[in-house]
Amino acid sequence: MKKIRIFAFGGNEVAPVGLKDKDGKTINPDIAMQWQRTADTAQLVADIFKAHPEDKYVITHGNGPQVGNIIQRAEMCRPTMFPLPLDVCVADTQGAMSYMMAQLNNVLNIRGIDNIVAGIITQVVVNKDDPDFKNPSKYIGQSYTSDEARQRMAEGWQMKMYKKDSAGNEIWRRVVPSPAPVDIVEIDAIEAMLEKGIVPITVGGGGIPVREVPAEVKDGVETYTTNFGVKFSKPHKGEKPLKMYTGVEAVIDKDLASALLGCMLMARAKARGEEVEVSLTIFTGEDGAKLNYQKPDEKALRVIKVSELEAIYNQVPPPFPAGSMGPKIKAVIEFIKNGGSVAYIAKTDLFEATLLGKAGTTVIPG
Repeated sequence: MKKIRIFAFGGNEVAPVGLKDKDGKTINPDIAMQWQRTADTAQLVADIFKAHPEDKYVITHGNGPQVGNIIQRAEMCRPTMFPLPLDVCVADTQGAMSYMMAQLNNVLNIRGIDNIVAGIITQVVVNKDDPDFKNPSKYIGQSYTSDEARQRMAEGWQMKMYKKDSAGNEIWRRVVPSPAPVDIVEIDAIEAMLEKGIVPITVGGGGIPVREVPAEVKDGVETYTTNFGVKFSKPHKGEKPLKMYTGVEAVIDKDLASALLGCMLMARAKARGEEVEVSLTIFTGEDGAKLNYQKPDEKALRVIKVSELEAIYNQVPPPFPAGSMGPKIKAVIEFIKNGGSVAYIAKTDLFEATLLGKAGTTVIPG
């Protein structure tokens, strides 16, 4: 049976976290730092490829810090430069981050491992009526102190407290809408790459957020209005509307998009009469999911059935933060409930230990 492993990398796998200058102020990693961090991650991924050579792989990634940097640069350059919408920001990060993550090709070449890694600029469809447009929940960009956050909110940003550091100081970050993904436009290209043995880097940052454009029919002409009023028209002959898309101001959670990708790969393989086993691994800076995080009674969840995890997830108050571990838990629940074989939440360097149930969190059917 063909096995596909989807690896969803968090921002910490591309940009180092926790860096401070001599005055204790947070350092926003530059491209050189991100390049080195990504190269370090590539070494760990190559270890996994070597240990499981018969499997096929898909790589996805977050982009919160990178989108935040783009937005910050655009804001600082006003009024000289034009502002950038979030869908364009996501597209920019997909290209740049795929380029950085494709360093994995160099690592594999050095080791004599015959895999090719290539990025796909990927659009992911959302529902225009998703409730998150009214209550933004996705963290992007760098961290701020509570005082800095109040200043940014006075300038019009929406911000929420992210977590507390080891000294108990509040860490704040910007939030933007994060609607649920419902479809992947480039799914055919992803499957074509897998069939050729190419490792696709896809749905980067959750995918470029787009919505379907309804057809406007008038005087026998069918018209679709997309980004910035650009129109596409053709004669209307009574057939069903075309699949046309336009960008929206949002950032899609990469874990939910990765789960959707896995479910779509399974469903499409089944429709073709193929047997495929798909697993989802969400790499994070924490050693798996934990209850009572950063509290004296903190408890790691190692191996757990999806029904048990869902019961915990639905507790009131929610045991997992909405802007960090919450979407990861939701993603693995949806993935397993829709046919996924197994899901992991793990640190990259502890992947093999996670497979043995000695580290990370393993979620199984049942």
